Amino acid sequence: MHKRVARYKAVLFDLDGTLLDTAPDFTTATNVLLAKKNLPQTTEEKIRPLISDGSAGIISSIFMMDKSSQIFEKTRQELLVAYKKHLADNTRLFKGLDKLLLELENNNIPWGVVTNKPELYTKAIFNQLKMKWHPDVTVCPDHIKKIKPDPEAVLLACSQLGVKAKDTVFIGDHHRDIKAGISAGTSTIAAAYGYIDDHSALSDWQADHIVMRSEDLINLIFYPQ
Repeated sequence: MHKRVARYKAVLFDLDGTLLDTAPDFTTATNVLLAKKNLPQTTEEKIRPLISDGSAGIISSIFMMDKSSQIFEKTRQELLVAYKKHLADNTRLFKGLDKLLLELENNNIPWGVVTNKPELYTKAIFNQLKMKWHPDVTVCPDHIKKIKPDPEAVLLACSQLGVKAKDTVFIGDHHRDIKAGISAGTSTIAAAYGYIDDHSALSDWQADHIVMRSEDLINLIFYPQ
């Protein structure tokens, strides 16, 4: 087997909008709840930029409900119930990432996930997707005191992988991911193909690299053959 040379000793991914395209299933869950409340259906195009802010972002925007509303949390929990039933219907790795994960495995480069998605849903997705490759480490809000953009989760992932932050790259589609990576001392890649509502702001994130297509990530992780 031909070995490739990686630029890093470990790779960390944000989950939604970076490693996995979860938008189709968030859209399904949202439409299930909208139908239950006799409200008009929405589209994936409207849901995608909201996912980085989680279920609360969807409730605020799609259901036009302020967080101070007495039924905000009840509605959010209803959405999460619907999402748990559909979270692996159409969720998939972004294009080309199966090839990247294969290369990481073949070259003994550990990889992991650092997400603000609770462990309940993160574990369920990986179990139901039946992926060929599973992360060597997964850090969710359940495992830390401060979520991204705080660097705690990134540093914990590096520690569990047994690598230094300076030898690691963190890839994410939100400025909080890049801020967390920079604060932790990793290299950073902004995933412009992800759930970003304002691409003009990408340069302000100060990531080391910006990748426009998910299939091009492999060329930033490995040196040319």
